[in-house]
Amino acid sequence: MQPPRITDSHCHLDFPDFAGELDNIIARAQQVGVQRMVTICTRLRQELDVRRIAETYAPVFYAAGTHPMNANKEPMATVNELITLAAHPKFVAIGETGLDYHYTVESAEVQKQSLRIHIQAAQATKLPLIIHARGADEDMAEILQSEYKNTPYSCVMHCFSSSPELGRAALDLGFYLSMSGIATFPKSQEIRNIFAAAPMDRILLETDAPYLAPPPHRGRRNEPAYSAFTAQVGADVFGVSLQEFSAQTEANFERLFWKAT
Repeated sequence: MQPPRITDSHCHLDFPDFAGELDNIIARAQQVGVQRMVTICTRLRQELDVRRIAETYAPVFYAAGTHPMNANKEPMATVNELITLAAHPKFVAIGETGLDYHYTVESAEVQKQSLRIHIQAAQATKLPLIIHARGADEDMAEILQSEYKNTPYSCVMHCFSSSPELGRAALDLGFYLSMSGIATFPKSQEIRNIFAAAPMDRILLETDAPYLAPPPHRGRRNEPAYSAFTAQVGADVFGVSLQEFSAQTEANFERLFWKAT
């Protein structure tokens, strides 16, 4: 039986962890049903390198933005810069952007400014926004809600592991929650409960590779093929078959990442 088709909606194939191995990494992903991958640029000066990966490999699409932990180290993006990059046919989302007060609270104001710029680019291009949120739930909810009132936009809460309150705020705006290897960890029952309470038609799959490998690979380098393990846990969380869960997450991905179809 062929494995169900799924998409790794968030990985970092340009990271040095994968240097010289992309042919094999992508082949292994496809062998287990991972038909598409979205590789994420986290510093705009590296956009060309990420773009070239997407241009080289048919199953790979890409997004670009300034990661919040880089916001104080990189030139501030502009809306026009992001809009120009978004014209590329394989550029499918804006980000990742967001707020991270766990490691970089000292740059909170710069992060907020960067986040709002990325939101404006998502509003202008109609491409989905990819959000990283850590330790900043209250500010994150306020900014997402206030900017949505100005002009609606679409969004995924990447690698969701925040509070039930932020999850509900995102879902109430019509946004999506992305399930990563974190949801598979034995001590992550609270996160699994948040997903279980969400509509299944708002769930995406991702690895965040090379980080957060699910069991049985936990503690080692993650790669897109391992999103298949997260898909099985997702199916268990929702009490459906792997085939049904995979088909639903594929439909969800194609609805949100409309350029990647």
